[in-house]
Amino acid sequence: MDFKREQYGDVVLIIVELTRATLKEAEEFKRLLSDEILGGTRKLVVDLGECEFIDSTFLGALVVTLKKIISLGGDMKLVGFQPAVHSMFELTRMYRVFEAHPHRRDALQSFGVRMTI
Repeated sequence: MDFKREQYGDVVLIIVELTRATLKEAEEFKRLLSDEILGGTRKLVVDLGECEFIDSTFLGALVVTLKKIISLGGDMKLVGFQPAVHSMFELTRMYRVFEAHPHRRDALQSFGVRMTI
């Protein structure tokens, strides 16, 4: 499985377990996130920490999901950019659209999840 799901209260964390996130995986990813939203998830964190590369279709899946969840009163945050992924977000100016955090803990805490050591 390329995606791992964890739940922290009302926040769902999706961990992308891919080094390259491309067209091949984008449809499954978009479907997974859409199912989460249809199931009632309104607070979503996507961890891209393992991704060394994402293409425009995978980025598009993130954009579609963000628009959908915001329209329902929710939010989605990203975490864990490697250098090439960070560059992609800068080149496309998507860093202005998405709230990104360096670590899972930070993203979860931004939703009010209390993390114990």
